[in-house]
Amino acid sequence: MPTLRTALLQSSGRLGDVAGNLKALDEAVARTARAGAGLLVTSEMFLTGYALEVQEIAALAEPSDGPSAVAVAEIARRHGVAVLYAYPERDGAAVFNSAQLIGPDGAPLANYRKTHLFGCFEQDAFTPGDTPVVQAELNGLRIGLMICYDVEFPENVRAHALAGTDLLLVPTAQMHPFQFVAEQLVPVRAFENQMYIAYVNRTGPEGEFEFVGLSSLAGPDGTTRTRAGRGEELVFGDADPELLKASRANNPYLRDRRPGLYASLI
Repeated sequence: MPTLRTALLQSSGRLGDVAGNLKALDEAVARTARAGAGLLVTSEMFLTGYALEVQEIAALAEPSDGPSAVAVAEIARRHGVAVLYAYPERDGAAVFNSAQLIGPDGAPLANYRKTHLFGCFEQDAFTPGDTPVVQAELNGLRIGLMICYDVEFPENVRAHALAGTDLLLVPTAQMHPFQFVAEQLVPVRAFENQMYIAYVNRTGPEGEFEFVGLSSLAGPDGTTRTRAGRGEELVFGDADPELLKASRANNPYLRDRRPGLYASLI
């Protein structure tokens, strides 16, 4: 099974400028293709920007098959690269904080709605999703989707591990002073659940927020395979199925679980 080279687009894009952000995405996917990578992951709410008023988010929200989805599908197909992009999704009267995976042929593979909303801002702007494990197959790997705050709940990531996720994609808007999540928590989640985690952040000031960057691809051995700095950056890391197989064979966490003891967790 081939290694999946993955591009992490650490960028906040332009606030409220969907057309400009699609253009920036197109350029980044072109660079990804030239680098021989097969997948690009954006930050949370990359399509529109994060620090918007509730009314602005509602006005910019689109269905999962809306005009921006069509535009991203065309970008993915033209460059032959799978793309996970994050956006506000409209479904009837509800607006979700979502991420959609588009295959290298332009076909939609999976759409995920953030299940754990962070703070009053998100709780006012969005409806929480109710499906914790959303997966798709890509290059022989089982890809899982999650957004930002979701990864901070160990039950959430463990559910993906038990469902066989190999590479967990996590667009994020992780802000000061919580950079320990990027630096310490994400590699631990990857190790304890025996998977790769691509954690892709926004960067710099935006409204009342200060995003810290530090996007990374963490491996099942607990190491950070690639790490971005604090600014706009496109970095690459490899999800190697052979390393994953060897790590799972050597790490007993999932085999040594005793679920009968954990009933009080639910």
